[in-house]
Amino acid sequence: QVQLVESGGGSVQSGGSLILSCAVFGYTYSLDCMAWFRQAPGKEREGVATIASDGATSYADSVKGRFTISEDKAKNTLYLRMNSLKPEDTAMYYCAAKYVYCSGSSLYNYWGQGTQVTVSS
Repeated sequence: QVQLVESGGGSVQSGGSLILSCAVFGYTYSLDCMAWFRQAPGKEREGVATIASDGATSYADSVKGRFTISEDKAKNTLYLRMNSLKPEDTAMYYCAAKYVYCSGSSLYNYWGQGTQVTVSS
């Protein structure tokens, strides 16, 4: 079993930065893909960024050049560095993990509880 615990959310002004963390607990050795998703009120959940076990990363077009996904395997922690934040980045941010490679439409096996990010103009 794997547990994901996000932290680092908060309120920031437009143009500001935040770093989200996702601590991963449990048997993590078979996890092949870690990801960040977000969901704003009244909107569908959307993928923000993924990182595969080989280090390959991918980003949604809306965050490319502003967000960076990374992981510290020694600390079992996933990060999302968010720069140049915009009001439209306001959402609940979730980390997720699955046992298969990031590409494809397979469902994620584990989800965190979420951390709120609010960007004011």
